[in-house]
Amino acid sequence: MVWRVATASMSTPDKKRIEPEDHSIAETTAAELAPLYRQMLAIRRMEEASAKAYSQGKIGGFLHLIIGQEAVCVGAIAALEEKDYVVATYREHGHAYAKGVSARAILAELYGKKTGSVKGLGGSMHIFDKSKNFLGGYGIVGGHVPIAAGAAFASKYRGDGAATLCFFGEGASTIGGFAEGLALAALWKLPVVLICENNQYSMGTPLYRSLAVEDVSMRALAHGMARDRFDGDDVIKVKRRIGEAVERARTTGEPTLVEVVTYRFRGHSMSDPGLYRTKDEVEEWKRRDPLNRSRAKLTELGMSEQELAALEDDVRAEIEDAVKFAEESPAADEYFPYVVKE
Repeated sequence: MVWRVATASMSTPDKKRIEPEDHSIAETTAAELAPLYRQMLAIRRMEEASAKAYSQGKIGGFLHLIIGQEAVCVGAIAALEEKDYVVATYREHGHAYAKGVSARAILAELYGKKTGSVKGLGGSMHIFDKSKNFLGGYGIVGGHVPIAAGAAFASKYRGDGAATLCFFGEGASTIGGFAEGLALAALWKLPVVLICENNQYSMGTPLYRSLAVEDVSMRALAHGMARDRFDGDDVIKVKRRIGEAVERARTTGEPTLVEVVTYRFRGHSMSDPGLYRTKDEVEEWKRRDPLNRSRAKLTELGMSEQELAALEDDVRAEIEDAVKFAEESPAADEYFPYVVKE
């Protein structure tokens, strides 16, 4: 079988986007798409609430938002079973939510509260929930890829049939940890899907200044590993294509390197105004907003405005409740509660 690869060229500063292979929406049903749209919308509203709380001084430290990229984590994780594992970067609020971590637990963690997913001690970049097999967000760029290989090795050793998804940005593909994780996954034939969320900027550095070969998926060729590359504007397409890689991992125990081309609408973090991008570039990508595309598709599939409004009201109520829960929860007592006191 030949794995599908959408080729693209982006070698000069004058061409700052990767063209998707097509602009069509994958065939689906309202029953399949509606819950995925709801997840994406909940993540968008949760991120917006986080940004507001950060600007009010209620959230401290670093805060990296996933606004614009929601279809990647939602579609990919929709292809999983409960027993499967997810390892993510520091931009992981949406991944945690898609894996089943509640908005309450996520926002409480961002607020530094006891009721957070790691009792307020991890903050935005280190959400973790063992009960959901969400193995964490990691602040060390690329350093989590070998961790994902380790989780996949454990699954292979136990024979539990679980797959591991590992998300990372294109900037991590130049880091030693990524190379090591990729090499081990291929050598030991581990059931892991390595997903490059290519949002085209490593912090503020565009692709043409950071990658000599901008097709990250080609790095699979050095290891005889299956690969795929496609645009991430359509959540159903993401689910289908990642589903192929997950099935390969589950049935053959072999890894896949997947590059999903996406875009973040805001800067790298809350401290980054994103002035290195033109307004035209941002607006062009906003016209391909995965939420708007999914909503339009649901209308086409026969979902009424009343039904969509009810869904959106339900999301609004969920996030408002989560914010209230976070604000009213008790603060984490101390940073090192495991230290024995005299």
